[in-house]
Amino acid sequence: MHPIFEKLQTLRIVPVIVIHDAAKAVPLAKALCDGGLPCAEVTFRTAAAADAIRAIAKEFPEMLVGAGTVLNAKQADEAIEAGAKFLVAPGLNPETVRHARSKGVPMLPGVCTPSEIELGLSLGLEVLKFFPAEQAGGTIMLKALSAPYVNMRFVPTGGLTPANVNDYLSIKSVVACGGSWMVKDELIASGDFAKITELTREAVALAG
Repeated sequence: MHPIFEKLQTLRIVPVIVIHDAAKAVPLAKALCDGGLPCAEVTFRTAAAADAIRAIAKEFPEMLVGAGTVLNAKQADEAIEAGAKFLVAPGLNPETVRHARSKGVPMLPGVCTPSEIELGLSLGLEVLKFFPAEQAGGTIMLKALSAPYVNMRFVPTGGLTPANVNDYLSIKSVVACGGSWMVKDELIASGDFAKITELTREAVALAG
């Protein structure tokens, strides 16, 4: 398993962030680090994503910052140039995976069916994002998918909460879980970084 994914395995939870104002990136990153979770997946759903990643990578070089919702090679290049250490996508696009690999950056594409897992295997992938986790059948589905693909590992994301995250973390094939409950849009928008730190500490304790 790639060292980046090994580090994710030690952290257990990946905060999934949608940020609209890059000026909030550094205090947000500090809030996560203060809460004990030096990791973030900054999604490319907003125009501020690349600048946010760049700011975090500069101010917190030890932080494991990745880019999410990377849908093509152009976005992959933008994310890597900004300082993303790993890439995440909602689906599995072989061309984007190959491009990321050519740049030496690990990618975590999303799957929710056996055929998609088979495609991941054909590309030499060892870790896949199970997405959207809850909507695709939750832990029951993930256990069923894990049974025949004994060497594949997963990062379930989508619908995870403090109430169900440990159900996923208890599955042997799970490396870490992606979640946004500790970095809700309204908390970032209002600048309530103290609350983000508090929720992050609770998440770390929950996953510990």
